[in-house]
Amino acid sequence: AVFFGCAAIAFGPAAALVLLTVAAEPLLLIVLLAGAFFWLLSLLAASLLWFVWVQLSGREDAALLPLGAAAAVLLQELCRFACFKMLKKADEGLATLSEDGQSPMSLRQMAYVSGLSFGIISGVFSITNVLADSAGPGTVGIHGDSPYYFITSAFLTMALVLLHTFWGIIFFDACERRRAGGVGLVVGSHLLTSGLTFLNPWYEASLGPIFILTLCTGLWAFGTAGGSFRNVLKCLSCKQEPEGQVMLYSALQVPPEE
Repeated sequence: AVFFGCAAIAFGPAAALVLLTVAAEPLLLIVLLAGAFFWLLSLLAASLLWFVWVQLSGREDAALLPLGAAAAVLLQELCRFACFKMLKKADEGLATLSEDGQSPMSLRQMAYVSGLSFGIISGVFSITNVLADSAGPGTVGIHGDSPYYFITSAFLTMALVLLHTFWGIIFFDACERRRAGGVGLVVGSHLLTSGLTFLNPWYEASLGPIFILTLCTGLWAFGTAGGSFRNVLKCLSCKQEPEGQVMLYSALQVPPEE
């Protein structure tokens, strides 16, 4: 029960987004896999950097973990930029091959899907071992530790997946418009989120701020993608725009032939 519950919390929103917005489009599925590949490249680079770092310093202790986490975040954002450049080139190529000169995907769609793929693959690597331990045997908190470790890890993973999705939208838009401030804020908020996890097991100090940051980043990404409060109200009211009506005249008369 703990295993399935935590897995549903961690990946339920991501699974819903993939099934409803990505699964039906083959090109978006390719973008999803490409984003996961770039995140794995950042993980490989961070692992190599950590290995070299430990070998040169001759020590491996907790003092190196914050520096390693910061380096991993910077490598992820560097690979996100590389993903943006590749998808930008692919978008131009698709526009060239199309008959009407328009790409079948917009840059905002690619930003959303690549961010979602970054979040999913990051969440998989961050919680896989935790889920494996949650299946037992063992009891969390039997030695006085917090019994909320598993469920807190699940909620943190869910927030991380959503944050990566929002960061992808904001990052791509900032790169397209050449706004260094937007890129800097994405990198800064990513570093802040990673730093807050070092407050665990003081979960109140880490989980609360991370979810507040997720909400604020989500609103920012919503506005960046062109959303507005009016669109939200229209969606909640379930009202459709009136379609153009065609008048049918049954009494049409053909002019007499002379």
